[in-house]
Amino acid sequence: MQTESIPGYTYGAVGRSPISMDAFDRMKRAALFGPDDEKALQTSYDIVSKHADEILDGWYGFIASQPQLLATFSNPRNGKPDQHYLDAVRERFRVWIFDTAKANYDQNWLDYQHEIGLRHRDKKNQTDQVEVMSVVPFRYLFPLVYPVTATLKPFLERGGHSKEDVERMHGAWVKSVLLQLTLWSYPYIDPTSY
Repeated sequence: MQTESIPGYTYGAVGRSPISMDAFDRMKRAALFGPDDEKALQTSYDIVSKHADEILDGWYGFIASQPQLLATFSNPRNGKPDQHYLDAVRERFRVWIFDTAKANYDQNWLDYQHEIGLRHRDKKNQTDQVEVMSVVPFRYLFPLVYPVTATLKPFLERGGHSKEDVERMHGAWVKSVLLQLTLWSYPYIDPTSY
């Protein structure tokens, strides 16, 4: 996938995460996320890359059905969703699917997770220069783990893998999404308690 043409996708060109790789390794251990999970995610890559548009359609349909979530993409003055912003975020969301499944969780990946967190709070709207809700409310971040990962499982089942392999891939996605959302929460939380 050509990522250079995706506006705002700045993987490898962002500031350093305040979370060290050692701290992230401890987070992974707390989530029981290990090399087998990385392999399971990498196994899922071919499946999710073939179905990325359908996956995104489902996720965007869910967001559109939830006024409190759609509001984060909407102009606060008129309440209307900003289609340009929805489209731009969708392109980066697509790459997020690929980046998650590649499971190359190195320093560049860790740095970009911090950038994603900033774009939900401190830098919201700056990347696309839009005028929508200025912060994604923290209370909606973690609950989204369920709809994102539960709706992914039927796609994983399409890959022709055994039931056990599907469960491994799905479990790895759940762990990875939980870890990523925890990293994204950094801008919301007092650093002394992080």
